[in-house]
Amino acid sequence: MTLTPEPEVDALGRPDLAQQIRDSILGGEFAPQQRLIEADLSERFDATRAAVRTALLTLASEGLVERLPNRGARVRAISTAEAIEIVEVRVGLESLCARKAAENVDEAGIAVLTELRDGIEAALAAGNLVEYSRLNQEMDRRIQELSGHTTAIQLLERLRAQSARHQFRLAFHPGRATQSAPEHIAIIDAVVARDPDAAEAATRAHLAGIVQMLRNLD
Repeated sequence: MTLTPEPEVDALGRPDLAQQIRDSILGGEFAPQQRLIEADLSERFDATRAAVRTALLTLASEGLVERLPNRGARVRAISTAEAIEIVEVRVGLESLCARKAAENVDEAGIAVLTELRDGIEAALAAGNLVEYSRLNQEMDRRIQELSGHTTAIQLLERLRAQSARHQFRLAFHPGRATQSAPEHIAIIDAVVARDPDAAEAATRAHLAGIVQMLRNLD
């Protein structure tokens, strides 16, 4: 069983351009307020200028990119205060997804979450923060899938993209992994136990911790 998601592709089977640029922004390849020049992106991603323009419009609608009058586009800088607001909004949506996941989870879902739980513990024990962060993101994605709540999932994708850079900072903050691992495991255990109340409560507690950490960053 693999826990690595398949890359997104367009209708012709090509890598999704908006996703490629999104991954580059979230991965830190483009800095906040850095200009995104269509010609450069076209060459970098082997895409037409029209395709780049469409992708940038998509990312602007998500809040990752801002369009500048007569100057193209740039990566939107998101303040810590705004990141806190985003996480506060996520509390309601993610706790709803966790509750629904606990109600809906089947044996296949339990097997995936159990494997994720083991992976999170192993990554933490090995001090592999990159893998630990990846598995946490995969856990979030799997729980959202299990929830089956399409509207919440769509809203969360947009919100999480906007706050991903701050989440990345938190993931590598000294001691954060040791604190967050039991929180993630509590969420998994509640969903696997098919306990909606516990899943919701564990998710709220975890996100409250993120808000507090963000406040402490400044």
